[in-house]
Amino acid sequence: MIAIRNLTVEFSAKTLLDNINYVINRRDRIALVGKNGAGKSTMLKIIAGLQRPTSGSVDAPQDVTIGYLPQHMTTEDTCSVIDEARKAFGHLKQMQQSLDRMNQELSERTDYESDSYAELIERVTSLTERMAMEDGSGGEAEIEKTLIGLGFTREDFLRPTSEFSGGWRMRIELAKLLLRRPDVLLLDEPTNHLDIESIQWLEQFLTQKAGAVVLVSHDRAFIDNVTNRTIEISLGRIYDYNVNYSKYVVLHRERIEQQMRAYQNQQKQIADTEEFIERFRYKATKAVQVQSRMKQLAKIERIEVDEVDTSHLNLRFPPAPRSGDYPLIVEDLGKRYGDYQVFADATFTIKRGEKVAFVGKNGEGKSTLVKCIMHEIPFDGTLRLGHNVKIGYFAQNQAQLLDEDLTVFDTIDRVAVGDIRLKIRDILGAFMFGGEASDKKVKVLSGGEKTRLAMIRLLLEPVNLLILDEPTNHLDMATKDILKQAIKDFDGTVIVVSHDREFLDGLVEKVYEFGGGKVRECLGGIYEFLEKKKLASLQELERKTPIRAASKPAEPTDKEQRKLSYEEKKERDRTINRAEKKIKEAEGEISKIEGEIADLEEQLVSGAPQTPDVYDRHAALGKKLDNAMSVWEIASMELEELKEKYGIL
Repeated sequence: MIAIRNLTVEFSAKTLLDNINYVINRRDRIALVGKNGAGKSTMLKIIAGLQRPTSGSVDAPQDVTIGYLPQHMTTEDTCSVIDEARKAFGHLKQMQQSLDRMNQELSERTDYESDSYAELIERVTSLTERMAMEDGSGGEAEIEKTLIGLGFTREDFLRPTSEFSGGWRMRIELAKLLLRRPDVLLLDEPTNHLDIESIQWLEQFLTQKAGAVVLVSHDRAFIDNVTNRTIEISLGRIYDYNVNYSKYVVLHRERIEQQMRAYQNQQKQIADTEEFIERFRYKATKAVQVQSRMKQLAKIERIEVDEVDTSHLNLRFPPAPRSGDYPLIVEDLGKRYGDYQVFADATFTIKRGEKVAFVGKNGEGKSTLVKCIMHEIPFDGTLRLGHNVKIGYFAQNQAQLLDEDLTVFDTIDRVAVGDIRLKIRDILGAFMFGGEASDKKVKVLSGGEKTRLAMIRLLLEPVNLLILDEPTNHLDMATKDILKQAIKDFDGTVIVVSHDREFLDGLVEKVYEFGGGKVRECLGGIYEFLEKKKLASLQELERKTPIRAASKPAEPTDKEQRKLSYEEKKERDRTINRAEKKIKEAEGEISKIEGEIADLEEQLVSGAPQTPDVYDRHAALGKKLDNAMSVWEIASMELEELKEKYGIL
């Protein structure tokens, strides 16, 4: 559908993309991956027609439509949310004008047997069908469904867009883009401004309703669930894998290992040949053999190993000074803006060394509570910090607060004090700002580089309570993994506000959900929380309690009372049966995983040679077993609660 041919991009004599070729097909869902600054966003801009390559071309049929969502955009605030979303269908007028022109051309032409006439008829038919489909797809209903899916409420529809933050305005632009249903969707970090529920809705939309998708995202769970093809951009070249990201990681590692083995074997062969030539070069009796070996050496096609990106972020938080046993105690905490109650009666305690997550829809109070902890805003209720608590705070907009006219070095030099100023170059080098990179102006840095620079500020003095508000936005996957490990190794207390499921998985042991004006505590990791939330929402649907009229209803007759009890009993039995079935399924899954682990361990102790990935598989199965056990525990708790509710022993 779209062909990228011999694409080359150069910046200041540096080659960013070097003679790249590939094709985007109709149902492709492609993840563009690579380190920050590799050229992913540049690639999207070129396909969208917003940037010209140094050489090469992007070829697409005339009727193919392309929609592009950049990381950052300037939005207009001149109308309501619903009116802004309606602009998505403004293209129908243009399509009608195009159709009128083609119909007029058909009426004037007489070359009925020509190929061009047949092609024109096909274009008219295709455009007519497309207009009928879009015009008849229930535009208003589709707008409402899309806006709600992206986190808006019906009460938001008539509010002016100027009342919303930049992140919410980006959601409106995303809604408009999805409503247009282009043939090819180009999405640059679409999940940065979405909460977990909206991300899950977007995953479903892209897999079920979208055509071709090319996306850049550092949310590993998101791209794994959406994509079926991975294109890696590395050091100017691309590597195309017809698999999702997780499988790509395995294949990528295998490719590098195979190249290295072939390279080493060839290098040994070359060294042996050169040694033979050098040893017998001047012996007349070996002249023929020497000549033969020299010709053989000249004919060898040298194997090149793909240059491995060895730049490495060395991130380690300083040792945490010891704090009190309870760094944060919250009692009956509330926050109100005018008539709007963000949350109320929040009560919880975070112990020293705990790592917890704040999750929930945007606007439900996660960042607001963080600001309360930082005493940046007034609040109701009690919030106490423990003895000797020293907070390190990474705000969601931290990267945007940097002075863009300063260099990287000056940015850190201005906040560093004491002996740490002597180590600024070393610290910058550890964060991949070594050498000339430390003299770059902040304004030329990528989003990920700005985030890394902002993160350095956290390392300038020891803290024992880390509060990180969306720390992974704009970080590439390798850097995210390093940050995650650094937080795991940190011996203090951590609060993470994030929508990145994969980043939170295995990192936090407790989740606080913000929603409906409440803050709810859930023990366990992020996937245990999501599983429990799904069970709870299913139970809400099962209950389906009818809304009673305002006036007092008539007392039911004895017959009606007996019928009601019978219906309640049926509903009770169905609910309990479902809960018991959930437990049995979880037990079956646990048994299956334990069997796989036993087989693998038997293989490990057999003494037979093992492939390198066997230990990774064992670790993955262990993690899978932990998750299955958590699902079983949650299901068992749900059954106990149901039995207690219905008085069943």
